[in-house]
Amino acid sequence: MAQRGEKAVAAEEFQVWTLTVNADRTARLTCEDGNDKTVFEKAIAFTDFPADAVTLWFENNTIYLPSEH
Repeated sequence: MAQRGEKAVAAEEFQVWTLTVNADRTARLTCEDGNDKTVFEKAIAFTDFPADAVTLWFENNTIYLPSEH
């Protein structure tokens, strides 16, 4: 939803999305512009995502892992 509903996110051609999971299973989802400027942030009340964090990149309508660039 942030891709279309948030103007600051939609304006960024390159996006760095990070999900960070806390020990209490809450999480924070952030979107940065690739230059460490946060353009979107959302607190998540609960997640069962198994890793402590994951980062995905979005560019040219494609989502990929940083290692795939």
